[in-house]
Amino acid sequence: MIVKARTLAGFDAAYVPGWDCHGMPIEIQIEKKFGKALPTAEVQRKARAYANEQIERQKTAFQRLGVLGDWESPYLTMAFANEANEIRAFAKILEKGYIFRGLKPVNWCFDCGSALAEAEVEYQDKTDPTIDVGFAFAQPEKIAQAFGLTTLPQANGWIVIWTTTPWTIPANQALNLHPEFSYSLVDTPRGLLILATERVETCLQAYGLSGTIIASVPGKALAGLEFHHPLATAHEAYQRTAPIHLGDYVTLETGTGVVHSAPAYGVEDFISCKAHHIHDEQIINPVLGNGHYAESLALFGGLSIWQANPKIVAALDQAGGLFKTEMYTHSYMHCWRHKTPIIYRATSQWFVGMDLVPKEGGKTPRATALEGIEATHFYPAWGKQRLFGMIANRPDWTVSRQRQWGVPIAFFVHKETGELHPNMLALLEEIAQRVEQGGIEAWQALEPRELLGDDADHYEKNRDTLDVWFDSGTTHWHVLRGSHQDQLAFPADLYLEGSDQHRGWFHSSLLTASMLDGQPPYKALLTHGFTVDGQGRKMSKSLGNVIAPQQITDTLGAEIIRLWVASTDYSGELSISDEILKRVVESYRRIRNTLRFLLANLSDFVYAQHAQPMTSWLEMDRYALAMSAALQREILAHYDQYEFQPALAKLQTFCSEDLGSFYLDILKDRLYTAAPDAPARRAAQTVLYHITQSLLRMIAPILSFTAEEAWQVLEQDAATIFTETYHTYPAVEHADTLIAKWQLVRAVRSEVTKALEAARTSGQIGSSLQAEVELSMSGVRYETLASLGDDLKFILITSAATVVKVEQESDEGIYVTPSAHHKCERCWHYRSDVGTESAHPTLCMRCFNNLFGAGEPTRRAA
Repeated sequence: MIVKARTLAGFDAAYVPGWDCHGMPIEIQIEKKFGKALPTAEVQRKARAYANEQIERQKTAFQRLGVLGDWESPYLTMAFANEANEIRAFAKILEKGYIFRGLKPVNWCFDCGSALAEAEVEYQDKTDPTIDVGFAFAQPEKIAQAFGLTTLPQANGWIVIWTTTPWTIPANQALNLHPEFSYSLVDTPRGLLILATERVETCLQAYGLSGTIIASVPGKALAGLEFHHPLATAHEAYQRTAPIHLGDYVTLETGTGVVHSAPAYGVEDFISCKAHHIHDEQIINPVLGNGHYAESLALFGGLSIWQANPKIVAALDQAGGLFKTEMYTHSYMHCWRHKTPIIYRATSQWFVGMDLVPKEGGKTPRATALEGIEATHFYPAWGKQRLFGMIANRPDWTVSRQRQWGVPIAFFVHKETGELHPNMLALLEEIAQRVEQGGIEAWQALEPRELLGDDADHYEKNRDTLDVWFDSGTTHWHVLRGSHQDQLAFPADLYLEGSDQHRGWFHSSLLTASMLDGQPPYKALLTHGFTVDGQGRKMSKSLGNVIAPQQITDTLGAEIIRLWVASTDYSGELSISDEILKRVVESYRRIRNTLRFLLANLSDFVYAQHAQPMTSWLEMDRYALAMSAALQREILAHYDQYEFQPALAKLQTFCSEDLGSFYLDILKDRLYTAAPDAPARRAAQTVLYHITQSLLRMIAPILSFTAEEAWQVLEQDAATIFTETYHTYPAVEHADTLIAKWQLVRAVRSEVTKALEAARTSGQIGSSLQAEVELSMSGVRYETLASLGDDLKFILITSAATVVKVEQESDEGIYVTPSAHHKCERCWHYRSDVGTESAHPTLCMRCFNNLFGAGEPTRRAA
């Protein structure tokens, strides 16, 4: 719709369709069909073939929906040139100093066997065992001193933590307290407990204990104190201590106010431990990529972390440190593809540093991106704050994935030091040239010695692939200025996608362009919602509420899908149901019937031969044209802001009320009863021609097939309507004054219509033409109606209408009486001159003159 609306506005609105081809979804399909044991080269071959099949299928569906684009030459991220240029873009980012390798907790899916991007994570409810666990005192004297005591009143004591992830306990390396929160030493029958003061009462009640607070201090007073691992008595491997680190991220909403820290499995834990000088090689990281503990882990080796949860709880209980356990349902991270729980897991990955300063100096990627957001237009406006918040708060970007079907991070890494080859930038260009000729498969087949010579003995190929969001996020580089630079331009005028792309495509595109070009790749962002059913529920096979677009296309036609989309506020969720579609069909019929009327009444009209100058038009004709021109200005203003719902609403009102119930309704008499070449009839057709020209162009972005079909009827020798621009109306003098006058006329007409309906209901009259109306009017209403003269009866669609002046508005009234005259069988008016001509006893003189004489006198208004 946007492409067509901008094209009709006179722009070269190029749209090159494209597909993101790499990544997990296709690789999963290959695994389902052929298993997981395929060699990488075979996975890549089958994935490429599968992607091509899907592209052709989807291409057909988009074309069936009437989407205009360069379907013969779409962009594919798996095209060799695009894969090569993506490597070049990555090399440029590396050259600027934004890329680093490090151990960090990343979103990790066991089923994918890979790190996940933020955009690949969703949240679902998960039920886990929660535990309150005590870490036994290791330094009782120092604890007494920290609380201002000479000695402790008893020897046994614990600092108590609460967690929903028992499986992280074997990897514990520290404890976190908030520096400003108050913490209390509590004397209980089970021993001394350290708890956040605010949580003491709740915790003791949960543990079934009574207790007395001996002393309280802020968390910072306890920094550096050490406590025994809670499994220290269960196995010698856990005979280590956990120091207290201070952290502002500790909260008092749940738990004990003490957080256990496993730096391998939490971002905040990792940052905190690194700040306290724990080195990468010291981080305890027993969970393997498949979700199982390493066999070497004491007590739980070989178990999956989910299997280990209850066993860890039992071991803690046996070791004497378990204070409470229960099952707890909470919102938890899941893989958006497999719908299975994921974890944070420290792995060695390649990152884009959000806060790194480029080598040549300047602003960080985060700062540049945030500035770019300020310069971008957002539709709807709330998208700006959403994207701003996500960029402002996001961690470093994990750009590496452990997959096979993707653009490689084509690095040569030193086998011992992990450093990149010193000539890596030049090597990346050589690799890109090979990929340009043979695709990513060229990297797979490459032997390091071909490029490195004897250095190959010391270096190995990096096996990671780039995050697929880097694929789509660099399309501004390898499509706008690469494969389709002749059709497109940088920056793009508009990126549009679903609201989830604030953390996906919009996000990655902004970051890569900020690093490569120092500016956004787009001038504007448009966000749309997702389809839900009539009750606002997400589409789900289990609910049985899925409505497939192809199903609507096959039964109701593509126009109905297009009209449904346009009739919905896309800034929120888009509701669809059979009932909603029925209303859309009715709306479509009203518009189509209006077009049929217009085209039918222009069938004998050739503009070059029959058009009448505006000086010969009736006043109502000039009003209709002025009204239509005003509508077009409003519609085009909506289109400029990508507002299709209000534009369509106004078009529907125009067709049903402004035209159908008013202008066309009144015009029927002139069109059907006047002589074919009567100036008044040709004047009416001239106006209808302008309205039809305008209306077809205005509906074309939405009802494309209908507009094209009607256009071929209206302009039989013309090319497609999509090579036209919006209609240029002739100017109407004093248009605003004219519109104001006829708005008043229409208001009175509505009152008359109600009076006529009442007379019809009471049995006084049959049709409105059987009535004669007297209007008692005052002031401006009298002056306006009186100026219409005898034409008022045509406007009211009655056989006679007179206006009587009264002094006050309170004296106004509308009086309906049935006509005493005979009905003309041609124009259906009740007139005193029906049968005046004996040769045609059923005709009035107006019709007789139109058929056999000079025609009726020229009207003034209608």
